[in-house]
Amino acid sequence: MNLKFDMSELSNIDFNDVARWPFALRVIAVILLSVAVLGAGLWFDTRNQLDVLDKANRKEAALKTEFSKKQAKAANLEDYKDQMVEMKKSFGTMLRQLPGETEVEALLVDISQTGLANGLEFELFKPEKEIPAEFYAELPIQIKVIGKYHDFGRFVSDVAALPRIVTLQNFSIKSANANKGQGNLVMEATAKTYRYLSEE
Repeated sequence: MNLKFDMSELSNIDFNDVARWPFALRVIAVILLSVAVLGAGLWFDTRNQLDVLDKANRKEAALKTEFSKKQAKAANLEDYKDQMVEMKKSFGTMLRQLPGETEVEALLVDISQTGLANGLEFELFKPEKEIPAEFYAELPIQIKVIGKYHDFGRFVSDVAALPRIVTLQNFSIKSANANKGQGNLVMEATAKTYRYLSEE
């Protein structure tokens, strides 16, 4: 079997008659054709498989992360349950601080009496229209009181100490007219109380 190949024979090669090519040239042609077929197979088939593998690897990483999070939650399930019970208790306590419909009038009396007890004179005490929210209604009350600066401080402190939730907002303090008493100030504010909306 002669594998020697003379380069001068290339000029005499007939591409339509492969059987008459020199043996060495046929071997080289078969090797080149095999490499080309293998390369094309790798390019067209393996490339898609590599894409599928890459997607699978990314999905695996995402699933591992999700699994780790769920595993951590499962490991702390009892703690979460205890937390939920505690939150329900706290929520119930806060709801009890919101007056029901029948208690709002008593709360309004408490606010006005707190002001009178601190030496304040009410010029305006005007409950506005209720503003409904998700599970409660907000009742704004426009107030205007006359008194000394420290009386205002005690009033605000006593309102905050009421057993029901009342907030004071939009403060405005200015000097009173001379006929209101020397050293007196006028405080305008919005007191807000909240009423729990029942399931009905």
